[in-house]
Amino acid sequence: MSNQKEIEQGRAKFAYEHAKEVSKLGEDKLGKEYKSHVKKIPMMIKTNGLGATFAFVLSKSNKDKAYEKIYEQTGKWLKKKEYISNPQNLAEEIVSCESPKYRMLTIETLAFFNWLRRFADGLIKGED
Repeated sequence: MSNQKEIEQGRAKFAYEHAKEVSKLGEDKLGKEYKSHVKKIPMMIKTNGLGATFAFVLSKSNKDKAYEKIYEQTGKWLKKKEYISNPQNLAEEIVSCESPKYRMLTIETLAFFNWLRRFADGLIKGED
């Protein structure tokens, strides 16, 4: 199996487990909001940048459990891949890194959200 295929399968498995976790919480409102946010975040990253997007997600996570889950899950993924050291400080680590690492984090986060969006769409009932 190629290295790229293994990387994609790892992303897919992690995204599946975390989208499934939200779907099993049994909270319709949370699921719908999570699904909606997961679909919007890639465009926010492309438009505003990774740092601005996760500063926004962090600011909303105190009042919105869906954003809190997204922040937590993204931090866990980037920590698992050893791109960051502390998932709780995701926004801080993003905005304080050098340009090459910032680009790498952006690419990895978009790839992760590609899978997360697919699984959230399939596993979480509600409006599209």
